[in-house]
Amino acid sequence: MSTPIAIAAYVALFALVGFVFLFSNLVLGWLVRPRLPNVEKLEIYECGEPTIGSSFVQFDLRFYVVALLFIIFDVEVAFFFPWATVFGKVTQIAAGPPATVSASDLTGPATTAAHLRELGLKDSPNAPSVDSPELRQSARDLALTSFADIGAFFAVLLVGFAYVWKRGDLDWVRAITREKPQPAKRPPTPRALEPSQSILSA
Repeated sequence: MSTPIAIAAYVALFALVGFVFLFSNLVLGWLVRPRLPNVEKLEIYECGEPTIGSSFVQFDLRFYVVALLFIIFDVEVAFFFPWATVFGKVTQIAAGPPATVSASDLTGPATTAAHLRELGLKDSPNAPSVDSPELRQSARDLALTSFADIGAFFAVLLVGFAYVWKRGDLDWVRAITREKPQPAKRPPTPRALEPSQSILSA
C-alpha cells in the first residue's frame, strides 16, 4: 500500500523526469541545429501570410469571450467521463452474474469482485458475496443516486448554456437590433433677444 510520502515521491520523480527530458531536448536542439539567420527567417511568421501593418493591434473582445466559454463548458463536460465509468461498473454489479457463467462472460463473479475493488470496496469478512441480493440492491440504489446527481449537474450546465445563448455571447457578431436606440439629444437653440436686451448689448 502506497503511503502519502511515496505518492509525493512518485509525483516529484515524474516532474523531474519530465523537466530533464524537456531541458535535454532543448539543449540538444540548440547544439545541433544550424544557425543561418537571414532577413527572410527573421520576419514575423503568422499562418503563412505576409504581415500587414503593425503588430500592436487590439484583438476583438469577442475572441476572448468565446474562448473562455469553450474552456468552461469543455472542462465541465470532462466530468462526465469518470461518472460514466463508475455508473457502468455499478450497473454491471446491479445486473448480477448470469445463470451460466462462461469464460468469455464479462459479468461473472470475478469481474464483479474486480469492479468492487475498483470502486474502493475492500474485501472484509463481513462484506456480502458478489452474487448476493443485498449487494445488487445497494448497487441499484447507488446507480439511481448517481443518475440523479448527473441529471442535476447537466441541468445546471443547460441553464448556464441557455443564459449565455440568450445574452448573445455565442454569436461572433453580436446583434444590436434588440437594444433600444436612445434618442439623439439636440443642442439647445438660442432664444431670440428682447429689444431691451439688444439695446443694452449695443
